[in-house]
Amino acid sequence: MEEKTTQQVNRKDRFTGKVTRLTLGGAVIDLGLDRPGFLHLAHLKGDKVKRIEDALTVGQEIEVWVRNPGKDMVELTTSEPLALEWREIKKGMKVTGAVQKIEKFGAFVEIGAERPGLVHVSELSHDYVRSPEEVVKVGEQIEAVVLDVDRKKRQIRLSVKALSQKPEAIVNEINREAAEADDTPVPNAMEFALRAAMERSSGSEPAPAAKGKRGKRRDRSMEEIFARTLDNYKES
Repeated sequence: MEEKTTQQVNRKDRFTGKVTRLTLGGAVIDLGLDRPGFLHLAHLKGDKVKRIEDALTVGQEIEVWVRNPGKDMVELTTSEPLALEWREIKKGMKVTGAVQKIEKFGAFVEIGAERPGLVHVSELSHDYVRSPEEVVKVGEQIEAVVLDVDRKKRQIRLSVKALSQKPEAIVNEINREAAEADDTPVPNAMEFALRAAMERSSGSEPAPAAKGKRGKRRDRSMEEIFARTLDNYKES
């Protein structure tokens, strides 16, 4: 198996390392890489430790995460990093999480950030929702879109309905596609009359079947109307 180098290490990568040396500021950790990692005293999880010797011993194996790959030494921490840090949360990004708590005004969703995101009751569905319990329940895994993130207030606003189109939008899309599929122009009444008159005057229309006197008079009247219409069309 090819040895992984520090150039291939990323932030939040997890390692099980061995303490090789203790210093005043922390501990040197062997990660199995081409360069060692360094765990600063301030990045030890739990109560504040004044001396590194009170927390670690040489030869001890510990679980660590990468804080900063660095060029000379990998900076480590014993605290598992957040899946989503504030600077990584962007408006419009899709997230997945479990419903942590439900209130009358909405549902809080754990998405791996410092704070859970809030899906307001109006953002749960395109339909009217009287209570969040009608749509979600505690512990349920849901998908949502980030509507807004306020780092100062530590607030994340989410939307579930943003993942789906509004019903009327779907209908409009279907109508639009149907119109594009049939783009042949439909003639209006005047165009129908002109076309029929032109066909009759050119003799291209087949002779009609035998009709009664009333039917013949009606046909003659229609022919006269079409003929006049055609004459007016030619004169214009």
